[in-house]
Amino acid sequence: MKNLMQRLTTLRLAKHVLGAVGGVVLMSVGTTASATTLADIFQVADQINQAAIRSQTKIDALTEETRRLLSEYKTVLKEIEGLRVYNRQLEKQIANQEQEMSDLAESIDKVTIIERQITPLMLRMIDGLEQFVGLDMPFLMKERQDRIDRLREMMDRADVAVSEKFSQVFRAYQIENEYGRTMETYGDTINIAGTERKVDVLKVGRVALVYQTPDGEETGMFNKNTGEWEPVGNEYQASVRQGIRMARQQATQDMFSIPVHGAEAAL
Repeated sequence: MKNLMQRLTTLRLAKHVLGAVGGVVLMSVGTTASATTLADIFQVADQINQAAIRSQTKIDALTEETRRLLSEYKTVLKEIEGLRVYNRQLEKQIANQEQEMSDLAESIDKVTIIERQITPLMLRMIDGLEQFVGLDMPFLMKERQDRIDRLREMMDRADVAVSEKFSQVFRAYQIENEYGRTMETYGDTINIAGTERKVDVLKVGRVALVYQTPDGEETGMFNKNTGEWEPVGNEYQASVRQGIRMARQQATQDMFSIPVHGAEAAL
């Protein structure tokens, strides 16, 4: 802006100089008209024209420079306005970020409180799960107990996040729930009338838990009422064998019969 004002001042001085030169020219012509020849007059006129041309050239240059500076000034004004708009937008973003930081700090404080409350809850959930497995039908007992032991070990680890701990405990509950909807078979050693026997166990949801010896000669079931394994009649031999093959995906899914004890009568 300062440079522009200096250019405008120079332009005004040039116009005054041009006017002064014109006045000198008129005086010179009047003086020499009586003392010089016509050639001298032409020479002076030519000099005056050359001076006028140089002055006009300077004026044109100053005018162009003034226009350029004015254009730059307008461009700078636009940039300043753009920066003001940008700064206002940044101020809004900074305000939003400060609010988010405040909300995040509040959430962190709440998480700390939740962690203090959820850890005892998870321990109670593991205790409840272990109690449920102990009261449930005795299928896949080693697998289920190992899962509970891993959960207890995980709860003592500082390198496992609370969210991961809760996820694992919740997943253990989901697995136990899925047992009620699946049919599977596995090999196990069970106590039958005081004798340890290796058998193939067939679990049908939580409806029935039956067994059959590998040679197929003995078939039996887990009696929920007595909590004991006991043999059943030979009428279930072929059906239980078919159920075991179906659970192993060695036979097409189909209907089959299994022995089921009813609830114990109330006294």
